[in-house]
Amino acid sequence: MKPSSAAERAPASVLIDRRIAELGDWRGAALARMRRLIREAAPDVIEEWKWMGTPVWSLRGILCTGESYTSVVKLTFIKGPALPDPAQLFNASLDGKARRAIDIREGEDVDAEAFKALILAAVALNAGGGKSKPA
Repeated sequence: MKPSSAAERAPASVLIDRRIAELGDWRGAALARMRRLIREAAPDVIEEWKWMGTPVWSLRGILCTGESYTSVVKLTFIKGPALPDPAQLFNASLDGKARRAIDIREGEDVDAEAFKALILAAVALNAGGGKSKPA
């Protein structure tokens, strides 16, 4: 097993701060905004750094991940198909049985209240064991 560097041993919150700063453009701003909304919706959320550099937000299980690509910031909800999405925020990975995602492109803005409701639904699903879609 490859030994981890000092940077990889830093707290996840520090690594996420660094990722946001390294992006330095609209992607960093988008990731920072979504992180803030996650923390507002679920103040007890645990920030993690997994899979060689992916921000992960968990509370009794993974809520979502935050990936950054050249043209998109992607918020992937591991249990997305089981979550209600009345505002239709999910716009990617729609055919999968295990996840749903929100792709944010430059200039796009995700509805804050709808996103926080999605986070709260993911928290509730995890608290209930994640077995069925909430009513």
